Amino acid sequence: MQRRTKIVATLGPATDDAKILDELISAGVDVVRLNMSHGSYEDHEQRSNLVRNRARASGRQIGVLVDLQGPKIRIGRFSEGQIELEPGDRFILDTSWDLNTGNRERVGVTYPTLHEECARGDTLLLNDGMIVLWVEEVVGTEIRCKVVVGGTLSNNKGINKQGGGLSAPALTDKDKEDIRFAARIEADYIAVSFVRLADDVNIARNLLREAGGHGGVVAKMERAEALDNAEEIVEVSDVIMVARGDLGVEIGDAELPAVQKQLIHTARSKNCVVITATQMMESMIQNPIPTRAEVFDVANAVLDGTDAVMLSAETAAGKYPVKAVEAMDRVCKEAEKQSKARKSDHRLHSVFGRIDEAIAMATMYTANHLGVAAIACLTESGSTPKWMSRISSGIPVYALSSRVSTRRRVTIFRGVYPVSFELGTGVDSQQANVEVIEELQRRGAVRDDDLVIITKGDLNGVSGGTNVMKIVRVGEHVINN
Repeated sequence: MQRRTKIVATLGPATDDAKILDELISAGVDVVRLNMSHGSYEDHEQRSNLVRNRARASGRQIGVLVDLQGPKIRIGRFSEGQIELEPGDRFILDTSWDLNTGNRERVGVTYPTLHEECARGDTLLLNDGMIVLWVEEVVGTEIRCKVVVGGTLSNNKGINKQGGGLSAPALTDKDKEDIRFAARIEADYIAVSFVRLADDVNIARNLLREAGGHGGVVAKMERAEALDNAEEIVEVSDVIMVARGDLGVEIGDAELPAVQKQLIHTARSKNCVVITATQMMESMIQNPIPTRAEVFDVANAVLDGTDAVMLSAETAAGKYPVKAVEAMDRVCKEAEKQSKARKSDHRLHSVFGRIDEAIAMATMYTANHLGVAAIACLTESGSTPKWMSRISSGIPVYALSSRVSTRRRVTIFRGVYPVSFELGTGVDSQQANVEVIEELQRRGAVRDDDLVIITKGDLNGVSGGTNVMKIVRVGEHVINN
């Protein structure tokens, strides 16, 4: 059984050994994530090159996602490295204070206008919500707070405002430089952190194109404001990421499950890919097996229809990166056996705006009702297999393309598997059908007497030109046009 849900694994010090990377690829990683919040360009370029080289050696295609840091709002550093706060204590966040001389009474802040965006009654959450401060008053650049939930507070911890409302732009100067880096290494996707508006995605895409990059754009849904604009953000994004860390801090953990389900539903209904991320198997940073709660978390995301599930520190810095991927692989496969993961009424009553989109939908409807063994989609841009992947099914979709960029892009589409395939010049439609079936037979994807659906365009090599759906039976000597 091929796993349909894709696995995104973050690279880091724990994966720098080529042997470990080979084991990760063998375990089933589909896309790797380069986290621009850590490491140098040299580190990330070496990791990108290594994973592509090792993937090529194993006959795989692995996508590369560059995750931008975004405007992470942080406190500064403490003279003693950390402090202890008790409930009821008074503590000041001061935007004009030296970032390296924090003390028991106050600390500096990296976001210079924070004092202008806070008022009495606001709740500020530090260190992913572990420290809770209630704003008593704002005097000049001082945000004077009362500690509600205390604990140890150390250097450079993040700040969130409960309910959102901070106006920091989604793209910083560092992000813009990182986008140029992503274009240089031919990243398949860039992820924009702390998106608030659809324009944040459009600006990032324009910057990537100006830099010569052709990858897709992932909108990370981690601000409360993003939920108010979710439909518009989804419509302009290639992928959204349900980034449950900062999002949970801003909206509250109790609201996260319903929000996650709604975001997955919205994305799929608008033909957008969706990644579910953050703490999916976090216990495996230290332990060789996941908790039962983590197993349920991953399985529920699969049953809700997520395209991909993501590992962060579990693979980047954890003790058991390979075991984490293996655990995620087996949980996804078990969840995908359930009928809910194989049935769909997606867009059954919709009007389609494009011929290739209509072919994709007709193909999946036919495949799910005819007992088809496989779908072979000849594609230039990857759009047709993406539309197909919106339909829940147990039938594999093979994206056959001569373009390496397209094969890497489809690595994140649920139930879609990239295949390097090039038709010779002058090949007619009948011969194309024969070569497609032979390719699937070589891969062991189909056997004699299996039904296969082939989709393609009349004009080979033209993007958006898919206009043919052909049903063939493997083993027949003559395959008609």
